[in-house]
Amino acid sequence: MELKPRIGIEVHTQLKTKSKVFCSCPVTFGEEPNTHICPVCMGYPGVLPVLNKKAVELTLRIALALNCEIDMHSRFARKNYFYPDLPKGYQITQYMRPIGRNGYIDIGGKRIRINRVHLEEETAKMIHQGDKTLLDFNRAGVPLVEIVSEPDIESGEEAVLYLKMLQAILRFTGASDADMEKGMMRCEPNISVGVGDELGTKTEIKNLNSFRAVQRGIDYEIKRQTEIIKNGGKVEQVTLLWDESRKETRIMRKKETAADYRYFPEPDLPPLVLTREYIEGIKKTQPELPHEKKRRYVEEMGLREYEAGIISMDMVMAQYFERASGLWDKHQEIAKWIVSELIRYRDYNRLNPESFIQLLRLVDEGKVSRIAAKDVLPEMIESGKSAMEIVKEKNLLQVSDESSLKDVVLE
Repeated sequence: MELKPRIGIEVHTQLKTKSKVFCSCPVTFGEEPNTHICPVCMGYPGVLPVLNKKAVELTLRIALALNCEIDMHSRFARKNYFYPDLPKGYQITQYMRPIGRNGYIDIGGKRIRINRVHLEEETAKMIHQGDKTLLDFNRAGVPLVEIVSEPDIESGEEAVLYLKMLQAILRFTGASDADMEKGMMRCEPNISVGVGDELGTKTEIKNLNSFRAVQRGIDYEIKRQTEIIKNGGKVEQVTLLWDESRKETRIMRKKETAADYRYFPEPDLPPLVLTREYIEGIKKTQPELPHEKKRRYVEEMGLREYEAGIISMDMVMAQYFERASGLWDKHQEIAKWIVSELIRYRDYNRLNPESFIQLLRLVDEGKVSRIAAKDVLPEMIESGKSAMEIVKEKNLLQVSDESSLKDVVLE
C-alpha cells in the first residue's frame, strides 16, 4: 500500500491600500486599539458597504500574476458564522464567482495549480490575556485576498518553496507587504494522506506564522496521518493548531464544510463588472515578476542560475543589484558579491551602490585583495566612508607597480 501526501494551501494576505475594503477608515498597524473604526466596519444596522476600487485593482494584479482566468462579472457573498471577531455576524467574501480562477505557480520545474483568488474583508484581532479575550476592531474590514491552491504539494519543503514564491509575487506586484510576522500573510495548509492518487481525509492546520513552522507542521501531520492509516485507524476531519513549543499539532475543532457557512449572495453590493480595457490597462502596468527577472538575469546579463535565483526573489536585493549593474558591466561579479558577502549585513542597503562598485573595482584592478575587501565592506556600511578612504586609512593598497617593488627589494 503506497501512501501519498497531498497538500493544498489557503493563503490570506492583507492588501496594501490606504483605506478599508468597504469603508473609508484608514488601514493601520500597531495603532491604539479601536481608534480606526466606523459604523460600516463595526456592522451597525442601516449602513451600506462601498467597494474600494484600489482593492479590486490589487486583487486583479495578484490574479494576473498567478496566471488566473479573470471573471468579468464576479459577485460578493455573505459567509455566515458566529465568532467574536466578526462584528456583523457574517463576512463579506466571494464564493461562487471569485475574481480569479484556474491559475498556477511554477516552482523548481513543478506546476502548482491555483484554484481561486478572491477578495474579502478581514476580521477583528483577538488578543488573549489570561482568562479574558480582548478585541481590536482596527483590523476589521481591512481588504484581504484569499489564494487557494489545488492539492498538488507533496511535502513541507515543497510548501515552503511555493509560499516563498507567492510571497515574492505579492511583494513585486505591490499588492501586499506579505509580512508573516505581522500577520499580513497567513497560511492554512490542508493535508491528506491517501492511497496512490486518491485523496484521503483532510485536516487543516492553523497558527503557522513562519516558513519553519509551516514545514514542521506539515511534516508532523503527514507522519501522524500515515501512522494512523498504517495502524488500521481512520483520520478524522478536524482543524488543528500547531503548538510551536511542543512541535506538534492539537485538535482545535471539527472542520466545517462550505454548507456550514450558509453562503448566499451579498444583497448590499452589486456584481463587480470588469471591462477588457480596464484589465488590459492593469496588464500593461504589471511589474516584472521574480521568474521573469531570473530569466533576464541569466539570458541577458550572464548570471549563473544560483545567484539569479536568490536575487530575483528579493525585491530590495533585485533593485540594489540593478542599480549596481548600471554602474559596472561585470554583472556576475556584482551578483556573486551581493549573494556571498553583502546580504550578510541586515542594513546593507545603507551602502550606496556607487561605493559598493568602487570597492569591487579596486579588487578587480588588483589594488585591494579580496580578503581585505571583505573586511572593508562592513566598515563602509557602518561608517559611510568610501572604499578608498578606508583602504588608505588601513594601508591596504596592494603594490603592483614593478619599479616600486624593485625599490622595496633593494632596500
